[in-house]
Amino acid sequence: MINAIAQTAGSLKQIGIAADHGGFELKKYVVRMLEEAGYEVIDFGNSEWKPTDDYPDYVIPLAHALANGFIKRGIAICGSGVGACIAANKVTGVRACLIHERYSAQQGVEDDNMNMICLGGRVVDPSFALELIILFLTAKFSEEERHLRRLAKVAELEKV
Repeated sequence: MINAIAQTAGSLKQIGIAADHGGFELKKYVVRMLEEAGYEVIDFGNSEWKPTDDYPDYVIPLAHALANGFIKRGIAICGSGVGACIAANKVTGVRACLIHERYSAQQGVEDDNMNMICLGGRVVDPSFALELIILFLTAKFSEEERHLRRLAKVAELEKV
């Protein structure tokens, strides 16, 4: 598995990750696996398991780093992934999606230029989560005219 991940690194060597208590254990596993594969993982927290923490405290700084170009892709994890996704999408320039199946992990990048994957630490098995992350990290935006046109319409909504 590590060799497969290492081959995907390319220009996306630096990625960000964040999780609350619901995603803390999955985050630890993902960070270890990605670092072993040669990624530089910037951890936006939480740095210790704390049952009373709140996902926005970690996901929003991750989303700002992504929107400002400090990282290329982001991984946000909470119990279900839903809260992390909602919070991340409040930041202009972030295109976060809740992913629990293979097709959307790749297609979300190719067609919609998804730049953050959100996962549920209580929903997805660690090895499957890693598989989804690999699909997310290896996918490339197609830059087809129809996808650019659609993203331009979404960007207009962010200006309102």
